[in-house]
Amino acid sequence: MAVKNLEKGINVSGRVWKSEKDAFRATSKVIKNKKLTSWELKREQRQLDQQFKERMNALKNEKEEERQQRIKALRERREKKEEKERYERLAARMHAKKVERMRRREKRNKALKER
Repeated sequence: MAVKNLEKGINVSGRVWKSEKDAFRATSKVIKNKKLTSWELKREQRQLDQQFKERMNALKNEKEEERQQRIKALRERREKKEEKERYERLAARMHAKKVERMRRREKRNKALKER
């Protein structure tokens, strides 16, 4: 068995069956310092637009987060105020009950003394 040659395009037998072909169009070759093609310009513009949209979304999310924090703070403040008012009403009611009990007791004691 013959030793295989590992170079590209050379077979074991050494015969060349297929020749390497160059690109058909001359414009497809890489040229340094060339102007951007229309699709490259569009791709760059799409990237810029995408970056702009991402920044806008980030700003919008930040603004929405601040808004939600303000709403949450307002809601908590209202809940605290409502809780305080509820306790005040409860205290007033309890005080009224206590005063009413004292009046009834005094009235009863007065009635008992008059007998």
